[in-house]
Amino acid sequence: QVQLVESGGGLVQPGGSLRLSCAASGTTLSIWRVAWYRQAPGKQRESVATITGVGSTYFKDSVKGRFTISRDNAKNTVYLQMNRLKPRDTAVYYCNVVMAGNNYWGQGTQVTVAS
Repeated sequence: QVQLVESGGGLVQPGGSLRLSCAASGTTLSIWRVAWYRQAPGKQRESVATITGVGSTYFKDSVKGRFTISRDNAKNTVYLQMNRLKPRDTAVYYCNVVMAGNNYWGQGTQVTVAS
């Protein structure tokens, strides 16, 4: 059974940083495309960052230069490092993996950027 568990969210002031973690069980993240999504109140869920099985990365335009995505294969964990956070980054952040046509999501972690 595949499980994804996000952690690392919290309250941070504008300009601050957070690192989110997505730890997996039941699968090996290194061979799959893993994405971070976010959903703000009243808005649709949107893709923020993706890392492929070969390590290619992709970012939403509004986070380029501020967010990085990385993977620790030994820990079977994918990270989202978020720097220079802005209030508009406030959302619930979710980890996502699509494997063999099945869509897996974590429970989400809340990120609030406010002074």
